[in-house]
Amino acid sequence: MASFLFVTWDGGGNAVPAAVLAAELALRGHEVTVLGDATQAGAFRAPGTRFVPFSGTRAFPTGSTPRDMLRIATDSGMQRDMMAEFADHPADAVVVDVALFGVMDALRRAGRGYVVLEHTLDGVLRQVLPSLDAVLRFRGMRVLHLLNAGAPVLAPTIPELDRGHGPVVHIGPMVRGVPASPASPTVVLSLSTVPYPALFPTWQRLLDAVEGLPARVVATFGPELPAGSLRVPDGVEVHGWCPHEDLMPRASLVVSHGGHGTAMAALAHGVPLLVLPLDLATDQPWVGRAVQRAGVGRMLCRRSRAGRIRAAIESLLADGPHRSAAARMGERARALDGRARGADVLEMVARAAQRESHRE
Repeated sequence: MASFLFVTWDGGGNAVPAAVLAAELALRGHEVTVLGDATQAGAFRAPGTRFVPFSGTRAFPTGSTPRDMLRIATDSGMQRDMMAEFADHPADAVVVDVALFGVMDALRRAGRGYVVLEHTLDGVLRQVLPSLDAVLRFRGMRVLHLLNAGAPVLAPTIPELDRGHGPVVHIGPMVRGVPASPASPTVVLSLSTVPYPALFPTWQRLLDAVEGLPARVVATFGPELPAGSLRVPDGVEVHGWCPHEDLMPRASLVVSHGGHGTAMAALAHGVPLLVLPLDLATDQPWVGRAVQRAGVGRMLCRRSRAGRIRAAIESLLADGPHRSAAARMGERARALDGRARGADVLEMVARAAQRESHRE
């Protein structure tokens, strides 16, 4: 048996890979501790997982400007709590969220190795991180050096989508999909649960676009849209929230904001995507471009008129090369089995640490 410490923060979908891998390792009989924001306790309640909240509370903004990311990356309370937890409960492997460069730096200064866990395309991070590096270098942190010091860096994505990536281990999506088999044409509308300023008007244009569409339409609004705030066409099924595993096996098309997690869930089931990025400062447009480049869907501007969105939906619902390309990518994603592959890699890291400890 080995011991693992995951260090994460409440950034929304970023916690999914950590939660899945922590649960898998606990299921295999390992000792698993997760250090994160108190609001994340519900996401890490799998049997055998010990959740420890940070001693302080913080409310990070939903954007990802350099200033926002600086606050996340350098939070001194996180660093103190992580080192205190590690001192009280030494772990064979420490797995750090890719945004927490201060935590990585604290481990580096203490002479401790760590694994970096990403939650989007590595190639995207290597495009956007230099803006953060320009600030953190004055605090003695070199972002890309800290990232590449991860032993290893885990990318829970499909490698064929990840253009311009660095020396990472592509473990595959965290979703265990099945080939989608809808009984009739079905469109799943799933924009972000984060309250981006563009969320409401984008939803309304999207709903206007599917009015009268000869297909089953399922919309998952999330917690940020109060009942009655949108004009919902007749026939659209509305849910506050619905698990991806309940929707994707019966979907013909997913319309998303370009969140990496939603894209992986759709593609793991072989379902094409239409991406309407809500925030250009995040990975959303990069994910959209990757989807379009791979031929498994399209990306449109969120300000596109309802008629243009409708035409894209109708085109993607029809048969075509995008559908066979999505099916092939689904086969690839399922063959990777990110949950099992990621846990296997982390077990190897822990065993190596245990051997090194015995030699000492």
